[in-house]
Amino acid sequence: MKILVTGVKGQLGFDVVKELTSRGHEVAGVDIEEMDITDKSSVKAAFSKFRPQAVVHCAAWTAVDAAEERENRQKVRAVNATGTENIAKLCAEYGAKMVYISTDYVFGGDGVEPWTCESTPSPINYYGQTKYEGELAVRENLKEFFIIRTAWVFGLNGKNFVKTMLNAAKTREEVRVVGDQIGTPTYTPDLARLIADMIVTQKYGVYHVTNEGGYISWYDFTREIYALAGIKTRVVKVTTEEYGLSKAKRPFNSRLDRSGIVANGFEPLPDWRDALKRYLKSLGG
Repeated sequence: MKILVTGVKGQLGFDVVKELTSRGHEVAGVDIEEMDITDKSSVKAAFSKFRPQAVVHCAAWTAVDAAEERENRQKVRAVNATGTENIAKLCAEYGAKMVYISTDYVFGGDGVEPWTCESTPSPINYYGQTKYEGELAVRENLKEFFIIRTAWVFGLNGKNFVKTMLNAAKTREEVRVVGDQIGTPTYTPDLARLIADMIVTQKYGVYHVTNEGGYISWYDFTREIYALAGIKTRVVKVTTEEYGLSKAKRPFNSRLDRSGIVANGFEPLPDWRDALKRYLKSLGG
């Protein structure tokens, strides 16, 4: 299958290209240099050149706090909403399957019950709002699609929470980490494997995808990172209010109901602890 992957320089796009290529697909990984998703003519030229049978749309503005800044808002919407619309329209024109990577941030984060695929989105920050607008663009332009909502992503290529915590431990005896935001981490090679499984099927719809292993806080995650890496830095649990450094509101409840994965015959992702062990090993930790 000829598959176009956007955001190849990002964590997930990098691993999706790697996984699809290993399975024998003809893959074109692009970033802004090869295809500016905010520019209709650029997207059209890329489609005309490669003529994809499927697109995995990983490219996004993911700097959540920076998205709140007034001077960035037009750019954020152009990437996350308009860019997604441009791709969805070309997928419709070419009859190409589309996988859109969305986020737990489309939900408001209230309560303690896991969000189902049918739960009504109610974003509380600008990043989440524009990613939800991307979902709507996919729905409006395609009858069949894959929307994958994921959370707490970490991988080899690019910045992530695990790397941030490992770096913090090099210079600090103590780190403060929020304990009242709850979710589950997602390792990009594991997610890439599921995307590769899905894209060859017609099992379209909305999926919630993270690693297995239960729901945890960022504090819990940090303690496990340090335990597995043999780091002695003390981890202090604080509330989101006490932490107080974020410009964007964060959802307290990022629990995603992943039951749709197995219900549609796909293999769930491994336990997040297993994923973290593999990741630290890949980092040489």
